[in-house]
Amino acid sequence: MSRWQPDARGRLAKAALDLYDERGFERTTVAEIAQRAGLTERTFFRHYADKREVLFGGTGELLDRVTASAAHVPRDARPLDVVLAVLDGTAEDFPDTRRSYARRRQAVIDAHPELRERELIKLADFSAALSGVLRERGVPVREAALAAEAATAVFKVAFARWIEEDGGPGLGPLMRETLAALRAVTGC
Repeated sequence: MSRWQPDARGRLAKAALDLYDERGFERTTVAEIAQRAGLTERTFFRHYADKREVLFGGTGELLDRVTASAAHVPRDARPLDVVLAVLDGTAEDFPDTRRSYARRRQAVIDAHPELRERELIKLADFSAALSGVLRERGVPVREAALAAEAATAVFKVAFARWIEEDGGPGLGPLMRETLAALRAVTGC
């Protein structure tokens, strides 16, 4: 039976995004997502709290990546070096094979205010995690918050460029380019 095939979580995510594209987010039910994936509703709820979380299921891993990426940077490194390491580490979670999925996911989010709000919460969590990492390294609160917000802005701008077209630069190079542009704009 199909429900015993591997990668239930991935199958549910694909089924949900396909249905969101076909029917719209509001008109898609959890039951329809589970059925499309060849799984039960119970299995759906083992992986996701609700149909919104299909689009945001990787948030915990993203926040873990912030801490893990910063851990490899020497303790005496400048805050911007920590930011760069975190951005580089984050880029590892966005291989080019995910670009098309990310583009489709973002289109669904952009079309629904409640999903845009959830996306903003995810980005605020990213900024808070990075700010926390910087404060733990002795960076003063204000400077840590500013560096974290700048990193979040760099991520957002680079991500928007990354999903524009297949075959373009990877997210990592785009984030480095965007950070360089920010430095140029601020005269740093």
